[in-house]
This record gives sequence, C-alpha cells and structure tokens, in this order.
Amino acid sequence: MINIAIFASGSGSNAEKIIAYLEKSNQITVKLILCNKPEAGVFKRAERLGVPCSLFDRVAYNSGKVLETLKGNNIDWIVLAGFLWLIPANFVKEYPNKIINLHPALLPKYGGKGMYGHFVHEAVVAAGEKESGISIHFVNEKYDEGSIIFQASFNIKQNDTALDVAAKGQKLEHEHLPKIVEAVILGNLDGYYKSLL
Repeated sequence: MINIAIFASGSGSNAEKIIAYLEKSNQITVKLILCNKPEAGVFKRAERLGVPCSLFDRVAYNSGKVLETLKGNNIDWIVLAGFLWLIPANFVKEYPNKIINLHPALLPKYGGKGMYGHFVHEAVVAAGEKESGISIHFVNEKYDEGSIIFQASFNIKQNDTALDVAAKGQKLEHEHLPKIVEAVILGNLDGYYKSLL
C-alpha cells in the first residue's frame, strides 16, 4: 500500500472526502492525519472515520519530530488540505514532488503568506474578479509557488459574497481533490484530464 498523511488545520472536510474516496482503493490508504490546532474539527472527523489523528506544535514541527513521525509510519505522500503553516525545507527534501497542496484560488493570483480561507475569498470579491477557482500544486519551500498540477474555475456573479465564492470553491475542492491525489500518486494524471473532456 502507498501511505498518505494528510495535514489539516481546520474542519477537515477535504480530508474526509479524500479518506472516503480512497476507501475503495487497494493501492492507496490514508494512514495518518496531522493537525496543528487543538480545536480543529478534523479530530472529530478522524475519530468517526477511524483514522489516527495527532496534534503537533511548532517545536515538534521545526525540530524534525513530525518528520520522524512520518517516517515511522512509512508515509509515502503528504497532502495539505487546509493546512496553514509553511512547509520546512527538510520536508521538501525528504518528499520531493510528493507533497500536494490545495489552494482556494487560481494561482499565481491570491497566493502567498496570509492568503488562505476567507482572506482569499474576500480579496477576490474586493478586487471585482469575474472568476475564481482552485489550484492543486506540488509544494516547495515558498507559499503557493510549487508547480501547478490542476486548476478548475467558476464564475463569480455581481452580487456574490465571499461566502458564496467559498461555497463554489469548496464544491470544486470536494469534486476534484481526492481524484487528483489518486491520479498523481498512481501516475495517471493524463487519464483524469481525459475523463473531464
């Protein structure tokens, strides 16, 4: 089996979608969820889904203890699903092109430090954008600058609020992220693109 660890900081809706989607796979499994916020909703989801979920702090993150946890659990790939901290260089070195991130906008627009969640959607609406979307990309040492794997977009209506934009984006996230994760890991991204035609 190919083992995935999901990093999350929030409710964990995307983590749940990935876990549910990969339940039918005989090649990939979500072995572990790691979270940096004790109050995050992902803990309850993980418990309900029967996936181990561990809390860590900045000391463990920056000292290499989290990386040791990944190695100790034979983790092959990392998926960031609503995870807000910058990935350290030693993670990128240990998992080259094996860390996938979801960003709630069409990169390179509305990326970088501080651009996450509602901050992204508010900025998109404030700028009067006519469309937004999601970006799924590989992770490097800088926020939201890794190679883009996949993007999907939606139209923004004149009276759409940041909450409306967020809801449209989440629909695309839930639709595409689990399938893209599977396609990338199994080396079948072209097949996924063809399935969309």
